Amino acid sequence: MDVVDQATRSRMMAAIRSFNTRPELIVRRFLHAHGYRFRIHQKNLPGKPDIVMPKFRTCIFVHGCFWHHHSGCRYANTPKTRCEFWNEKFLRNVARDIENVEALEIRGWRVLIIWECQLKKGQDKLDQLLQQLR
Repeated sequence: MDVVDQATRSRMMAAIRSFNTRPELIVRRFLHAHGYRFRIHQKNLPGKPDIVMPKFRTCIFVHGCFWHHHSGCRYANTPKTRCEFWNEKFLRNVARDIENVEALEIRGWRVLIIWECQLKKGQDKLDQLLQQLR
């Protein structure tokens, strides 16, 4: 049983961003502060990567643990209501993510994935990102 009515839940879900999320902005600010320049949300690439660095032929996806169902993560929980709907949605999201990564790699792009929970743990993942780019 949901704690809010259907109209309120719909409004809440509609307010969830898919672009320019807080984790994505953290990564973009970090890269920019370290002198890297990039493009965002390139529509001509599979999956519209969050960050595209053409100079390095690198695409970076900043995935939310809930929406992309990060395995083993405490933020990747399934809602108690409409479990079947959510499980199907998560499976489709994960399958689409895999397809997009494969399509980019076939085109010669290097793909990096940063999870939301990794950014919450501190600076370590961002430092690793710098090492991977160098």
